[in-house]
Amino acid sequence: MRILFTIVCLFACQIIMAQTPDQHIYTGNKLYSKGDYKGAAAAYQKAVVAKKNREAQYNLGNAQYQQKDFEGAAKQYEESAKNSKDKSLKSSSNHNMGNTFLEQKKWDDAIKYFKQSLRDNPNSANTKYNLAYAQKMKQQQDQKDKDEKKEDEKKDKQQQDKQQDKKEQKEEPSKSEQQSDDQRAPEKPKPQPSKLTKEQAEQLLNALNQEEKKLKAKKDKGTGQPMKLEKDW
Repeated sequence: MRILFTIVCLFACQIIMAQTPDQHIYTGNKLYSKGDYKGAAAAYQKAVVAKKNREAQYNLGNAQYQQKDFEGAAKQYEESAKNSKDKSLKSSSNHNMGNTFLEQKKWDDAIKYFKQSLRDNPNSANTKYNLAYAQKMKQQQDQKDKDEKKEDEKKDKQQQDKQQDKKEQKEEPSKSEQQSDDQRAPEKPKPQPSKLTKEQAEQLLNALNQEEKKLKAKKDKGTGQPMKLEKDW
């Protein structure tokens, strides 16, 4: 009788343990519906710890997503989609993973996971819409990056041109400076002060007067005839 009681107890414990993850998921779902995403995440986490459960990981990802923990949510969605045979779960996990990257403006990653979601559920209108949106945003971002690159290159070119102009101005005078130099009138020589003393100047003046008188006397005595040479060569 005691052996039978022990077997019954062990069987009952196994049933309780097997139900524990489901109970945590149930609790998490109730909290999630009330908007208590933090409490729901804690309940789902207990379910995941008790037993690796793809649905619990998916729900945990949703609770983390609602708290804007996009990186944490992406990890849970990735785990729930990994090796899952349920195409609906895989598609939803990849779709939501795409949403986490959409929130982070990581357009390439978002596009990647929306495409993976459509492989398992090609008729999902929501996934198609999100994929188109991510592709459009990526196109706009690429164009913006391209325009910013061109603008940066333009600014760099203008800066280089300014530096080159400054360098050339330092190396040689400008045309306006050259023209002003050419048009500038030559400076007149300034009179130098006399180095003669007053007495020396008076003596020089007297000598010049005497010489002038001699030249005048010779001119008065002249016949006006041409002078002949002493010898006829």
